[in-house]
Amino acid sequence: MLAKSPGALTAGFHEAINRAFSKQSAHYDETDNANAILTDLRKQVYRHVAGFMRPCSQILELNAGTGIDALYFARRGHAVLATDLSDGMIAQIERKIAANDLGQRLTCRQLSYEELHLLAGKKFDYVFSNFGGLNCIDDLSRVSRHLPPLLNPGAYLTWVVMPPVCPWELAGVLKGHGAKAFRRLQRSGAVSHLEGEYFKTYYHSLPAIRSALGRSFGLLKSEGLAALSPPPHRGSFPQVNRRLYSFLRWLDNRVGHTFPFNRYADHIVVTFRYGGGR
Repeated sequence: MLAKSPGALTAGFHEAINRAFSKQSAHYDETDNANAILTDLRKQVYRHVAGFMRPCSQILELNAGTGIDALYFARRGHAVLATDLSDGMIAQIERKIAANDLGQRLTCRQLSYEELHLLAGKKFDYVFSNFGGLNCIDDLSRVSRHLPPLLNPGAYLTWVVMPPVCPWELAGVLKGHGAKAFRRLQRSGAVSHLEGEYFKTYYHSLPAIRSALGRSFGLLKSEGLAALSPPPHRGSFPQVNRRLYSFLRWLDNRVGHTFPFNRYADHIVVTFRYGGGR
């Protein structure tokens, strides 16, 4: 049997992700809106970004999904190029563009974040990626190497990434869920199942993100999403345990930007500046 070339393996990987997220795109917004935890975490991400994003920024969004975040930023006066690999997700973004009078503030392009060199000639003030889309790649330098030619001096980058350590998942050991509890620690990636499709998910630590971005990017802030409060897959938790959920969210807001909670959580939000500090 002949071994498949790296290009063929990459193409197969992209096809599986495209199929999975295209299937998910039809009900993604409805599922997102119904999840109170996800809504709270998205608001936390927006508060984080608001501390860095300048008025009328040119934003490049990676793995934009159905365009929820892209539409949020465009409505606030920013110009957003929303990119995604998935046919279905891009179709949903195009529907949002058609349904909203935003001029040229929201545009989209079907593009893998490994192909950002195809945007040569464009310049951006901000690169944004939300809720773990970058966990579909094993080496973040395959994304970051394309960024410098696309960035204006002093541009910001905010990525929301799933790290290798999540306290809520590790606590699953107490319930006998050992395999799930330690799945993030697998160096070769963990097999994910979505909409009948299988692909690998890779978990990136803060040091790994810093290494991938290199010396041209200076870390400004890192904070945890759902470090102490439950992650989105525990969607019914706020209704069943309202007071406890409120207390845990309060704790997250108090300590999420401090070590170790800014590294160990369901997701971490990291912001870097191209060229160093503020």
